[in-house]
Amino acid sequence: MEEMRSGSNLERVLRSGQFAVTCECGPPKGADVEHLEKKVNLVKGFVDAANVTDNQTAVVRMSSIGASAILVRNGVEPVMQMVTRDRNRIAAQSDVFGAYALGIRNMLCLTGDHQSFGNHPMAKNVFDQDSIQLLDMVRTIRDEGKLFNGEPVEGGIKMFLGAAANPFADPFEFRVIRLAKKINAGADFIQTQCIYDMDRFKEFMRMACDMGLDKKCFILAGLTPLKSAGMANYMNKNVAGITIPDALIQRMKGAPKGKQADEGINILLDQIREVREIPGIAGVHIMAIEWEEKVAEITERAGLLPRP
Repeated sequence: MEEMRSGSNLERVLRSGQFAVTCECGPPKGADVEHLEKKVNLVKGFVDAANVTDNQTAVVRMSSIGASAILVRNGVEPVMQMVTRDRNRIAAQSDVFGAYALGIRNMLCLTGDHQSFGNHPMAKNVFDQDSIQLLDMVRTIRDEGKLFNGEPVEGGIKMFLGAAANPFADPFEFRVIRLAKKINAGADFIQTQCIYDMDRFKEFMRMACDMGLDKKCFILAGLTPLKSAGMANYMNKNVAGITIPDALIQRMKGAPKGKQADEGINILLDQIREVREIPGIAGVHIMAIEWEEKVAEITERAGLLPRP
């Protein structure tokens, strides 16, 4: 892999060969800075960077750029997510420049959830580009100093670029091909969707390593702690691209009364140990959504502290 491309701490950790840890820090549904800062303080010192979502599930929240700037101000490195649902190529390039000027050095390029899933289902989408085209556009700005139309950029940007991968969507054999397309478009790191079916994920990683993709980018395994057996059942039946093996659901059901959330953390710790043994995995992305207070416990019990 190439030398450092940015001033990103996450890039530094990954290129040094250390096992990276990222998490998510969702912005508030408004301008409540205090609420966001409480989340930031819960993860500070326990992760290398924290993803800031961009109106996830198409629900209106504080902008990912604004929230990422607040993380920078509070000493936590953000991974700013950007979706193409709401931006054309003019707005996307403009927002990249604004984000970089505010000290943001990591960017995760996504297509975004369709607006019909959110709280403004009648809103008009944009989808001028998809995530692969967004990656290629920002890579061109970074590596060639050119806008999408070929005009020169005034002042360079050195953004560490990421993308998401879903190893569990169908058709399964196409998942690694799509991953390769994102890497070729400019992805320096990959964060996967949450993993429960470990056997299928291991097969996905075997295919990725056979193609040499682990040598071209850093792959972080996405993990989400289960809070209850009901949550596990719901996700297994209703969330596209997620399969939770029956053994995990039964393990959650078998936990003592009032202890299912604790068992969910125990399962996550087992998953961290397992993915650390999978060839090609460079770190974990812990998606403890609205459960940020558990990040410190998870990283400590998993032996992932202190962070470099």
